[in-house]
Amino acid sequence: MGKSGACALVMLLFFAGCNTKDYTKEIHDPLLFSKTVKKLNDIVLENNFPPMIASRNYAYANIAAYEVMAAGDSNYLSLAGQIKHLPAMPKPAVSEQIDFPFASIMAFCKVGNAVTFPEGSMDLYVDDIKAKAKGAGMPSGIFDNSIAYANAVADSILSWSKKDNYLQTRSASKYTITNDSGTWQPTPPAYAQAVEPHWREIRTMVMDSASQFMPVRPPKYEPMNKSSVFYKAVTEVKNIVDSLTPEQKQIADFWDDNPFKLNVVGHVQYGTKKFSPPGHWMNIVGIIAAKQHAGFSETVCAYAKTSIALFDGFISCWDEKYRSNYVRPETVITKYFSPEWQPYIQTPPFPEYTSGHAVISAAAAEVMTGIFGDDIPYTDSSELEFGIPNRTFTSVRMAAKEASISRVYGGIHYTYSCTVGAEEGKLVGTLINQRLQMKKK
Repeated sequence: MGKSGACALVMLLFFAGCNTKDYTKEIHDPLLFSKTVKKLNDIVLENNFPPMIASRNYAYANIAAYEVMAAGDSNYLSLAGQIKHLPAMPKPAVSEQIDFPFASIMAFCKVGNAVTFPEGSMDLYVDDIKAKAKGAGMPSGIFDNSIAYANAVADSILSWSKKDNYLQTRSASKYTITNDSGTWQPTPPAYAQAVEPHWREIRTMVMDSASQFMPVRPPKYEPMNKSSVFYKAVTEVKNIVDSLTPEQKQIADFWDDNPFKLNVVGHVQYGTKKFSPPGHWMNIVGIIAAKQHAGFSETVCAYAKTSIALFDGFISCWDEKYRSNYVRPETVITKYFSPEWQPYIQTPPFPEYTSGHAVISAAAAEVMTGIFGDDIPYTDSSELEFGIPNRTFTSVRMAAKEASISRVYGGIHYTYSCTVGAEEGKLVGTLINQRLQMKKK
């Protein structure tokens, strides 16, 4: 070959190398994983899953993603055994090349598909991710191996999930409304049945039992005793709602997170949907991870650990809700103070004590602080899609405190239910931080 031919060959190889696609730039992008979680969040929203069931959806899908990721990243440890009843996960074959971030996303989607409805809700999204991987140049062997490993882990997680007593609670007895003084009663406009009265029977992940962090007993129901703690708490809620400032209204709206609000205008009724509290916190994980420039593995870890906190937090809270069966402010105020009174946001259909938003927000904040550190300022844009302006926080703990007090501004909780609930949630989050070692030290 002559000198000019050799130069031509070198140039050809050079340009061929330049045109080789590096699929990892697209598939290993942590923002792609956050987009995947958001896709499940949208499905949960659209199909009106109650918040505690939503937390279950997020937890199993994120744990599946985490277990795949940890199998390929030696800096992270499996949760098998750390979550006592989680069995060992399938091991990848040493001889097979696997793209673990891609497999992690695929495992998330398979579990997410299985724990939500309608069946196949994530199918189109999965097809898009597969097309993205192939279009970006992922070799067919790696593609096939990654899908196979994702399926193996997802199937193991799904088999494990079926032992958490969820299916049994689907056919359990409904909540029985009583006329006992101070007990929960259905509230307008829907007067709906109490949601998930048997949720405390769901298997916990890290807590020893649903009642491990049982709160102090709520104050005695004394609506007409002006010197009682209860009377003062009820009148406080009424007075706050009757004189809300614009800032307080924005806080109540921002953290409302009602998955299904029944609107009544004259004789017309219609529903509006938003994501529930755990969906809001899943969004916050994505915002903080992006702000901290977290890599793919750290991002998956943050979602998984936070979703576990949300899952156990709801079980702890619901254990207390249906133990105390405490009456909502709206019921008391309309009976004893002002028949036409309404809370600023709609009262959800389950007992009052403790505040679910306070519990799960504090639990999530503790776990996220353990991962990313404290005092990370951020702007939460989660509510923009519902027409609610952003809010800025100095830390996730500050956000959790605001989420808690928002329920008083909304008129659906007493202050002590939020304060005690926040303490309960902090204990849940602290326990998870203590017991789960996900990243090697």
